[in-house]
Amino acid sequence: MKFIFSILIVCIGYATPLFSQRQFDAKDLQVNWSLVGNHFKGTNLSRAAFLLTNTGNRPFPAQGWAIYFNSSRNITKANATAGAIVEHVNGDLYKLYPGKEFSVLGKGKQVRIEYESDGELINFTGAPAGLYVVWDQDADTGISIPRYTILPLKNTVPGIVTPQKIFQQNISIRNIPADALPEIFPTPVSYKRGSGVFQLTRDVVIQADTAFLQETNYLSGELKQMFGIAFPVNKAANKVPTIVLQKVALGKESYRLSVTREKIIISAATGDGAFWGIQSLRSLMPAAAFNGMQSVVAVSVAEVFDEPRFSYRSLMMDVARNFKTKETIFRVLDLMALYKMNVLHFHFSDDEGWRIEIPSLPELTAVGGQRGHTRDSKNRLPASFGSGPVPGVHSGSGYYSRSDFIEILRYAKDRHIMVIPEIESPGHSRAAIKAMDARYEQLMRKGEKVEAEKYRLSDPDDRSVYVSAQQWKDNVLCVARPSVYRFMEKVIDELVLMYKEAGASLATIHMGGDETPSGVWEGSPICQELLAKDSSLQNTDDLWYYYYKKVNAIIRSKGLMMSGWEEMGMRKTMLDGQKAMIVNPMFAGENMQLHVWNNVTGWGAEDLPYRLANAGYKVVLSPVSNNYLDLAYYKHPDEPGYYWGGFQDMDKPFYFIPFDYYKTSREDPNGNPVDPAVFIGKDRLTDYGKSNIVGIQGLLWNENIRTDDQLFYMLLPKLLGVAERAWATDPSWAGEKQAELFKQKYDADWSAFVNRIGKRELPRLDYLHGGFKYRIPTAGAKRIGSAVVANVQFPGLVIRFTTDGTTPDIHSKVYSGPITQKGEIRLRVFSSDGRGSRVVAVKNL
Repeated sequence: MKFIFSILIVCIGYATPLFSQRQFDAKDLQVNWSLVGNHFKGTNLSRAAFLLTNTGNRPFPAQGWAIYFNSSRNITKANATAGAIVEHVNGDLYKLYPGKEFSVLGKGKQVRIEYESDGELINFTGAPAGLYVVWDQDADTGISIPRYTILPLKNTVPGIVTPQKIFQQNISIRNIPADALPEIFPTPVSYKRGSGVFQLTRDVVIQADTAFLQETNYLSGELKQMFGIAFPVNKAANKVPTIVLQKVALGKESYRLSVTREKIIISAATGDGAFWGIQSLRSLMPAAAFNGMQSVVAVSVAEVFDEPRFSYRSLMMDVARNFKTKETIFRVLDLMALYKMNVLHFHFSDDEGWRIEIPSLPELTAVGGQRGHTRDSKNRLPASFGSGPVPGVHSGSGYYSRSDFIEILRYAKDRHIMVIPEIESPGHSRAAIKAMDARYEQLMRKGEKVEAEKYRLSDPDDRSVYVSAQQWKDNVLCVARPSVYRFMEKVIDELVLMYKEAGASLATIHMGGDETPSGVWEGSPICQELLAKDSSLQNTDDLWYYYYKKVNAIIRSKGLMMSGWEEMGMRKTMLDGQKAMIVNPMFAGENMQLHVWNNVTGWGAEDLPYRLANAGYKVVLSPVSNNYLDLAYYKHPDEPGYYWGGFQDMDKPFYFIPFDYYKTSREDPNGNPVDPAVFIGKDRLTDYGKSNIVGIQGLLWNENIRTDDQLFYMLLPKLLGVAERAWATDPSWAGEKQAELFKQKYDADWSAFVNRIGKRELPRLDYLHGGFKYRIPTAGAKRIGSAVVANVQFPGLVIRFTTDGTTPDIHSKVYSGPITQKGEIRLRVFSSDGRGSRVVAVKNL
């Protein structure tokens, strides 16, 4: 009897916490997050706090749980306050769990848990995301915490952008009448406006050279969206108004566009040129033409000759970090086509996702295309970037079927856009690694060892210690395994077949190459064995060149060129006793193309794009300083986006001078003025180097872009600055050496540019293909004397204001001059379709 009683006590003691865990509902836990402050105790650390409140009737237990969350900030202190512990799991995933001193949280009780992380925390993008709880007795299940609030960040750091600062930035912008603005965008080589208009109606006939039937079908489809009917092609005109597409001798992408009152003629030598001529014809159409069904569209009489400055005009789109649907990709391709961009760099694989189905390797998408709670990554990847515990319900999960990708390729081909796939490697490869580990284990259970080893990417005995830039500990391929190269060839072969089926051209495959961390391969027996056997390999660093030499051979055997990030053209060496990266001449003669992103002011590699071009590498300028479109518009707590590489509004891509960007480098990553001394001793671009600059790329990394609204907020209107600089020749101010004249010319050109955006392009985007939700800039405003004055970055947008503390809406008073009313003046900028910007306020006391 005594023995039975003892067991009963033990069982009850064990069951009580389990009962509490099972009974507590995650919906009853309110979690608030707040920033305590930056530069904690004089360090470069920020301090933040979770406030946990039990709003339910049952106690939140003292033990037996962990709250998982994603953080873009590296959390440095494991022991938080209130007896809690914050621990790094992998990547950006952390968990908060109770230590021995943590107390039960009773009904209505709160606990505040503070912790520290690296660097300044400026905006809400740095706040934790994707919170979920895991109970110890069911460690494979995560339950989302729905009641999570990020409290407003206030006075985060010095230098926050204010309405007054925006007012000063806008002060040089003149309001230019719409009829005085060029109607073609991007800026053409030659544009001459005539008098009168061509009346585009349903009666118009399209006459086209047989070489341009694809382009004609595209034009007919676009006109059908305006007029609701298919326009006849190559039908006898008989004095009917006509659009003519004719083949003539011109450059590859050149075109002539002639609009008279009777006829529109697009002349080109190739389909590329004809297609860009069609886009300029669309530019000539008023924005209202894209708003619903039309009976007549007035096209301005004009004569245009045009051709691009660069043949490579690209947008890099990251769909690995957060998946974007096929339909979203179509919308992006439509934008690119309108603005004459011809390359979509498709970043479909990374640590956090593999997004294209490879039918012979289904695990790549079955495992690598899904994110959710996992302890071992055997069935899915872990939660990243706020994707939460449940796979398939967030943009962290998803992939393009083979047929989806072929459809994307065909859609791009019809718009004269080449899609370049990127297979990130040898770093940034965790999704592929874990997918192939899952394949290995599945086949080993069936006793199929040879097949299991065929595409394995990891060394199971690797004890290397490293941490990637994104905090992954196991994301690098074992480049000494022959199966790595079988895997790459298999994936490349299947991609090539998709392109062939789509009828799309494929000239190059991007093979990644960035951010392979120090320490990789050092603890891998397979890699060390290769180093011992291969006399051409002197140390672990040489495995990098070994990998790319073999991959390049595979790609060249397919008749393709290898592209990659700039590290592919760099070599590690010793300089003054320290490890350094120098330009590697090994691949310069291999016709490799490098996408060079690192020109960050103050990091020491400001001239890297020019050094690589001067050394003979083909270079796509992809500068973080000017073209990283996912970076926050400016330094403000309510502006989303990373800021490690600086802040980017549309002026950054606009004032980028491709062959001399030192000249217009104005800000460092912290938003401070650049010291010109930074560029002393830096290599300048030689004439030979200029011949190796093949183009310009804008980059949209998607770590924090989970929805389409967020995507187009970050993409637009910044993309238009990239498009302008990629297509148009250098403006006159680019070569001006006299400082005062430079400023005068620049201010005049900037005024004309932003007027074109505000009065022509943004209204067009309000309606084009259902409308794009671009970012509307906040108003600039300041108090001068006894009145508040305001301005806007894009003339043509409307400022409305209130004086009674309410939020301005489309019915509020329009700003037309100094506001003399007293009190808090709240201002908001509106688009033509009634969307509004963030509200700013200025006190007029």
